[in-house]
Amino acid sequence: MRSAIRAVGLAIAAVLLLVAVAPSARADELDSAKAAGQVGERPDGFLGVVNAGAPPAIQQLVANINAKRKAKYAEIAKQNGTAVDAVAALAGGKLIERTPPGQYVMGADARWSKK
Repeated sequence: MRSAIRAVGLAIAAVLLLVAVAPSARADELDSAKAAGQVGERPDGFLGVVNAGAPPAIQQLVANINAKRKAKYAEIAKQNGTAVDAVAALAGGKLIERTPPGQYVMGADARWSKK
């Protein structure tokens, strides 16, 4: 059991590395959207649009990144024989931990708050 948790943890680290080295134009766009308070990290491992009135380009950016995250979480879950939701939740916790102060994160109560 411990080795499975370690393997999933290492896989999550790989996801975080992929998130960090995403194509620079998209990474810059995401960083700007987060800094502007339009996008935040959710505990389920996915991005969320903080304000429903965000421009369509921001909503599309979130959808695109979430699709890539979902595929990666599924790949990790399959490799480790675990549930996709478990991998996504583990990644969500780590992504929220790494979110800088002043950016939005979603709490367990599904409410957005500035970190």
